[in-house]
Amino acid sequence: MLKRSIGSNAAILALFAIATAGTLAVTQITTREPIERAIREASAKALLEIIPLDRHSNDMLLDTYPIPRQYWALLGLKQEANINLAREEDGTINAVIVPAVAPDGYSGPIRILVGVNRDGTIAGVRVTNHAETPGLGDKVEVKKSDWILSFNGKSLKDPARDQWKVQKDGGAFDQFTGATITPRAVVNQVRKVLDFVAENREKIFTAPVSKRAVEIQQQPERNSPKAGSENN
Repeated sequence: MLKRSIGSNAAILALFAIATAGTLAVTQITTREPIERAIREASAKALLEIIPLDRHSNDMLLDTYPIPRQYWALLGLKQEANINLAREEDGTINAVIVPAVAPDGYSGPIRILVGVNRDGTIAGVRVTNHAETPGLGDKVEVKKSDWILSFNGKSLKDPARDQWKVQKDGGAFDQFTGATITPRAVVNQVRKVLDFVAENREKIFTAPVSKRAVEIQQQPERNSPKAGSENN
């Protein structure tokens, strides 16, 4: 009797485990596409804040150039990452967006995107993730303060390279009232991005269209929104 009861309970548990696993699998499958779409839309929004649609004709999310491993440390990266490329109609790359991480924020790493124009000037900078103090360090966010916009148009020549510091350190960039560590970390990392781009300018700005972007472009025309609308 006891063995029969144990066996019955084991069977019930096994069925419950199978049902739970099946439910989780279905949930993962049905939610994966919306999650991936949401991530793509958020990423695209960040890129377009730096380089708007009227400045490029390609899909910057797909058209990328891998950051060489030897530069990961300089950019604060711990794993592979890609540069997003902005191309004109003729294929010329007029700007790039480089991901980087300032490791020395007040409350931890600060993830940023730095847009650099072909002439070496900054197209824009955005902070994509941080844990800085609300009301102080979080002023690196464009929705909290316009401080991050002060990088627009700057380069390694303007201000001079030795002026790429906050004013408290004798540099050209403002710091926040009551918060110096956060802006110091961001200024320092943006300069490192400019150093990286300057050192690799020829390779980056002559990069071929990425394989993934080519594959998407070569998909059958019937898969395009235009083709679909004509079939309706």
